Amino acid sequence: MLKKLLFWATTLGLTTAAGPSFAEDTLSAGDTSWMIVATVLVIMMSIPGLALFYGGLVRTKNMLSVLMQVFAIVALMSILWAIAGYSLAFTEGPFNSIIGGFDKLFLAGITPDTLSGTIPEYVFVTFQLTFACITPALIIGAFAERIKFSAVLWFSALWLFVSYIPICHMVWGGGYLGSKGALDFAGGTVVHINAAIAGLVICLVLGKRLGYGKEAMPPHNLPFTMVGAALLWVGWFGFNVGSELAADGTAGLVLLTTQLCAAASVLGWLFIEWITRGKPTMLGGASGAVAGLVAITPACAFVGPMGAIVLGLITGVVCFFACTKIKSAFGYDDSLDVFGVHGIGGIIGAIGAGILCAPEFGGVGYGEGVTMGSQVAIQVEGVVITILWSGIASFILIKIIDAVIGIRPTEDAEREGLDATSHGEAAYHN
Repeated sequence: MLKKLLFWATTLGLTTAAGPSFAEDTLSAGDTSWMIVATVLVIMMSIPGLALFYGGLVRTKNMLSVLMQVFAIVALMSILWAIAGYSLAFTEGPFNSIIGGFDKLFLAGITPDTLSGTIPEYVFVTFQLTFACITPALIIGAFAERIKFSAVLWFSALWLFVSYIPICHMVWGGGYLGSKGALDFAGGTVVHINAAIAGLVICLVLGKRLGYGKEAMPPHNLPFTMVGAALLWVGWFGFNVGSELAADGTAGLVLLTTQLCAAASVLGWLFIEWITRGKPTMLGGASGAVAGLVAITPACAFVGPMGAIVLGLITGVVCFFACTKIKSAFGYDDSLDVFGVHGIGGIIGAIGAGILCAPEFGGVGYGEGVTMGSQVAIQVEGVVITILWSGIASFILIKIIDAVIGIRPTEDAEREGLDATSHGEAAYHN
């Protein structure tokens, strides 16, 4: 597919008013090799990266349930993406502003010789599949330790088609937001805000965990969380750099901005935690890294290295307060701070991309006729549309699922732990 490449060219003013003129697609072995590596890196982000990151944060009795949810979601989303997801996201349809069509249902018409730009279309399909896998997997952190496994599977499957795919198409597949010039290089709106709002809605519908606010619920294994965060950090280079779909100079810029923003966010989080709580923590460092990686995701190809550092420092500080002060003030039980990290981080990154893209801040600049004000306006519009779309869709879906099969385990099952009651297993044996 050339749609994504053409979109960025148009957005950054690289095409003429008469329309783009491109030579016939030619396979690039270098681009293909890199994209295969990038795809594998993003798979590693989910399993084992995200699974270990989340698994270490929950209590011992629920660790396997979280690992199982991530594992099963990756498997389920892979199949659904191949059957219909890819076609609906990346082809044209009668309602093309919102969603694609059925031309490539069951991957019809794609062969080993079919190209998407300079890479085989099968590689592009698989790369985009990894995004469809990790996005619903991110959601589970918001309601960890208190949801039925069956409800997770049903929600993830339906949410893929009702929320992820429409937002993906609107931004990357030739839909409304992409046509308006919204900047989201690797998924600030498509992945992180989309998932965070869904998670927030479900945690509010489910209610708090038994004993929340009355008994301690510390992470059971912070070394697992650190390892998971490290795997996410490494894998994120596939996530962000791979979104260029080529091994070129822009990929080099994305490589650097991703690293710098993550690093700055770690330092920002640790610094503010040190000041306010007296000690910097390993959990804080891991959370800061993920927050910075989230924030740079939409902006990584548009901001300069110094802009990435500024973005990271701001994100680390703001997300710290979102996960502590704001969460405490409103009293919601977002188990693993999905909204505070992915939602707030994604919003900062999406809007920040429109500001730090400016040449005076070291960014790549705007397209012809585009100003900072107009770019920020479309970035805000993209954020608002994603929040409303994901929020409404997620609320309707979870209410339907609750009415049909129920979404919360019994109190006895929740107290005993989901590892035993849902899966008949235990993570540890004495």
